[in-house]
Amino acid sequence: MSLLSASGVDYSIDRIAILSSVDFRLEAGELVGLIGPNGAGKSSLLRLLAGVEAPDRGDISLDGEALSRISPQQRARSLGYLVQGAQAYWPFSVEKVVGLGRIPYQKWWRQSNAEDESMITRAMQMTETLAYRNRIVTTLSGGEQTLVMLARIFATENRVILADEPVAALDPYHQLHVMEILRQHASEQRAAVVVLHDLSLAARYCDRLYLLSHGKLDSSGSVAEVLTRESIARVYGVDSQIECNEQGASVIPLERISDHHP
Repeated sequence: MSLLSASGVDYSIDRIAILSSVDFRLEAGELVGLIGPNGAGKSSLLRLLAGVEAPDRGDISLDGEALSRISPQQRARSLGYLVQGAQAYWPFSVEKVVGLGRIPYQKWWRQSNAEDESMITRAMQMTETLAYRNRIVTTLSGGEQTLVMLARIFATENRVILADEPVAALDPYHQLHVMEILRQHASEQRAAVVVLHDLSLAARYCDRLYLLSHGKLDSSGSVAEVLTRESIARVYGVDSQIECNEQGASVIPLERISDHHP
């Protein structure tokens, strides 16, 4: 039984089809990448998997149970969702923002306890945000705020993390760092799904890939099965060079294909 799955999912906005007949599965111990060009439906699929939106048709399940039947509190404990361009809009300290990740475990009358404080500190250590725990989060850069919001998710101890372009605003060091901690999270009974535009990062860190195009699933499988010169040309409209080394594959876009129509 898959940890998280979707079957035959259709989704539309204002009667415009965004996703059509999409199947997805996530097994415990996996880091799965959602890739595809802009407008392919990656973020929409992630929102459906997080339970933020409901599909028009199809089923989404967590541990074999319909996601729609799971209580909001249990869903918050199980699924951590990092939105694209995640930033804070509240003038709170970094530590307080990260501490919001403990809310699913707290009653309204109970203050944070030693376990909460331990998990908050650990989450900030993992994301290297501990140094500015007392800073007001809105004074941080966009990339720093993304790391804080990711720390909030780690503080919740979710089994599944769903991250929408978590490295987009980060420098190369922090891009690698975020992918490493997501890879570390995806172990034993935990897993993660990440939306990526950087195909080389997807090839290096992900166990499996789902390649979306125009709201449909073009292909899925191992990195070698999905990231081919032919599939990249077909979906992205670019000719590419794929180089393999000890750390995985690197995808180098070479030139646009002139007769490709997005």
